Amino acid sequence: MTALDHARTGSDATERPRRSSLLGQSLVIVRRNLIHIKRMPEMLLDVTIQPVMFVLLFAFVFGGAIGTAAPGGYREWLLPGIMAQTIAFSSFIVAVGLTSDLEKGIVDRLRSLPISRAAVLVGRSLSSLIHSSIGIVVMSVTGLAVGWRIRGGVADAVLAYGLLVLFGFTMIWFGILVGSAMRSVEAVNGLMFTTMFPITFVANTFAPTEAMPRWLQVVAEWNPISSLVQATRELWGNVPPAGPDAAFPLQHPVLMTVVWSVVLTAAIAPLAIRTFVRRTEG
Repeated sequence: MTALDHARTGSDATERPRRSSLLGQSLVIVRRNLIHIKRMPEMLLDVTIQPVMFVLLFAFVFGGAIGTAAPGGYREWLLPGIMAQTIAFSSFIVAVGLTSDLEKGIVDRLRSLPISRAAVLVGRSLSSLIHSSIGIVVMSVTGLAVGWRIRGGVADAVLAYGLLVLFGFTMIWFGILVGSAMRSVEAVNGLMFTTMFPITFVANTFAPTEAMPRWLQVVAEWNPISSLVQATRELWGNVPPAGPDAAFPLQHPVLMTVVWSVVLTAAIAPLAIRTFVRRTEG
């Protein structure tokens, strides 16, 4: 090999781009997803118009028929429930987005690049959390307008928002599982509607569990959504702590929200990753 060949080889080695970190790759995917939302702002309807519609409908249509122990009445009692429902529906967002990317071959094109396969999932998860957090901000502003107030301390208020994000992270793994398993966006819509609506309604989100039949009350009180809702209500000072006759998750809602999030993530995440790998390798 001549000296010129050695020089060219050395030049190619120095000019070869270094492989970026998983975080850097994931942030690129996040940026791509956010640009997609910017170019199609109608994608924000589910975290802007829909939550506001739920707040107004339940606050002004059903509010007079439902009695609560909240200092500010039903409207104040309602907001944490709708926020929990919105963050639970983050699974819907990531499932639809991931299935769409798989259908269009975008994931295959990303795999052809020198990036980690995990970056696709991490990027999708982070962008979905940002997407859902927009809905939480919108509902907080709407809630303040209709009478909701944060009556607790700053630390408790921040902890309540943190629990929402933590549970949203758990639900994103469920969305990844569904998005990797389903073959079309239509199938995702059908499955998610038939699962997420019962899960979020058979809880203390929109009505107290005390009025439910006993068997349904037990199901609702042990629903992870109920723990999250009760935790946010107590931390924001919207309701007093649950009495001794309530189920264990409602007596210790902050602890149980963390436990539910960790347990569900540990159970769903490995299955979601395995399903995604099998789908992208097939």
